[in-house]
Amino acid sequence: MRVFLDTNVLVSAFATRGLCADLLRHLLVEHEVMTGEVNIRELRRVLKTKLRVPKDTVTAIEEMLRDQTVVPKPKKQLPLKIRDPDDAWVLASAVDGAADLLVTGDRDLLDIASTAPLRIVDPRSCWEALRHRRRWKRD
Repeated sequence: MRVFLDTNVLVSAFATRGLCADLLRHLLVEHEVMTGEVNIRELRRVLKTKLRVPKDTVTAIEEMLRDQTVVPKPKKQLPLKIRDPDDAWVLASAVDGAADLLVTGDRDLLDIASTAPLRIVDPRSCWEALRHRRRWKRD
């Protein structure tokens, strides 16, 4: 399965121990991990300025992600109404990359899940479904 990870999931995976870190490790082994160029830029900014992660560590994280699938910034957004314009680029990236699933903790994206052209779930739902090998059902 092609799983697109939003910035907030990546920040949690690299900055803390817990669900997102476990989910990322599992996905790296069992699935195709994807993110977008727009997400990597935001991740770099958050890690450096908000969390003050050392530059060498940020570089290593970015290199690891670039060994996975990184979708270039799309030429246009999708015609869906999303409260945060930045989230529209995340969704467009996931769709352009032909992701099967977008994993995010972002309420703006989760709120439009029923109208999105791909499945959008939070990290806990993704983890539970993968752990129990459940098939994804449309909401």
